[in-house]
Amino acid sequence: MDTQQVSARSRASSPVPGRVTASGVIHVNAIHTSRFTIVGNHLAQHGELSLTAIGLAIHIQSLPDGAKIGIKVLADRFPESEARIAAALRELEEHSYLERTLVRLPGGKLATRTISYNQPGAAPSPAAGREPQTAPSLPTPVAATPPPPAAEPEPAAPEPALPATPAAEAESAPLPPPPARPRPPLPQPQAPDLKRHRAATDLLAGLRRDDPRLLLGEHDVRRLAPAVAAWLERNAHPDAVRHALTADLPDRLKQPAGLLAHRLTALLPPPLPATPTPARPRDPLQNCDRCDRAFRAPEPGRCRDCRTDLAEAA
Repeated sequence: MDTQQVSARSRASSPVPGRVTASGVIHVNAIHTSRFTIVGNHLAQHGELSLTAIGLAIHIQSLPDGAKIGIKVLADRFPESEARIAAALRELEEHSYLERTLVRLPGGKLATRTISYNQPGAAPSPAAGREPQTAPSLPTPVAATPPPPAAEPEPAAPEPALPATPAAEAESAPLPPPPARPRPPLPQPQAPDLKRHRAATDLLAGLRRDDPRLLLGEHDVRRLAPAVAAWLERNAHPDAVRHALTADLPDRLKQPAGLLAHRLTALLPPPLPATPTPARPRDPLQNCDRCDRAFRAPEPGRCRDCRTDLAEAA
């Protein structure tokens, strides 16, 4: 009886010869001879920074002096939102990897000056450039050994305010928001009318029958009554005013008096146009009893010429 031949491997071979592990990462490192950045393990393995903050710090340290690192610039460069990038920058400030201060430029404009530290607590050196690492001409892949535990940096003495260095970056500060527009005044009636004012007060006080949330205090009723009187003065029916104030109310009504004031101002109807005077109807055509000439008169008779002849003959 023949023996069955099994050609399948018992398990996949390791891509690194001689390095077989049950789990965990295996490093395959190549020596960089250009375009590289030295990052300390105190940053790459930081225990309190978020992954976004660590990646952002490494990206900032890899940039040349003078590069723009504003929130909008970083949001255009990476898929993270502006809020997430701003939170990561605040983390780096809290752990002394970044320092951002507002400075006034010669023209009077405010700008944000940012200083990046590759070692928290270290003073910026006069030379801003980084020296590349020397390496053999032919890089060869080597297997990395587990890195030794990073030594905790010694606390540095507080330094006085440092002058601007080549590593400082000035960014345009956001402009302040425009001032809020003043609210337009409430409508006022052209002529005071005590009866109309009482009707306006009763209408406002009774709005809570349509919606309990429209319960107004006496102060608000007295303040809004002239505006309602202005509507009534423009021949708006009280039912039409009530419908304009109570229709399509929002689900969450926090300030009913403010909403009513806005509607009374924004929806104020224009005055009704003056009623035109009806034209006087023309008299019908009549035939003169004497000359049979047609003329206009309210009743049959004689025309003007025939009446004149009769008056002269008399």
